[in-house]
Amino acid sequence: MDQKIQNIEPNYKKIYSDILNRDFPHKIEKCKTLLQKKKLSSLDILELNWKIFGTSDKETETFNQKHRSYDKATIKHILNYQRKHQLNNSQLAFHFKLSRNSVAKWKKLFS
Repeated sequence: MDQKIQNIEPNYKKIYSDILNRDFPHKIEKCKTLLQKKKLSSLDILELNWKIFGTSDKETETFNQKHRSYDKATIKHILNYQRKHQLNNSQLAFHFKLSRNSVAKWKKLFS
């Protein structure tokens, strides 16, 4: 009775396109460039969510932050951003709303 666990990624382009067409047709133009990408990264998804729904209250923001996950490509993008803009770990963490400990751990793993 061994079942294979499938790693199915949601089709974020379809999800956000449907939300925009149904509820926010006036924001389609603002999100067009992100939705035209071949593949959306974690940062693209967060940016789309912010452009469509805007900011939320502090409690919701804190809850959502605790449940974010990043793939290797996104982590490498964040670390490259740090090098390019010459930011320390605290500045990078503040910019991307991360923990300084996460940034330090990623640097050990990927640098």
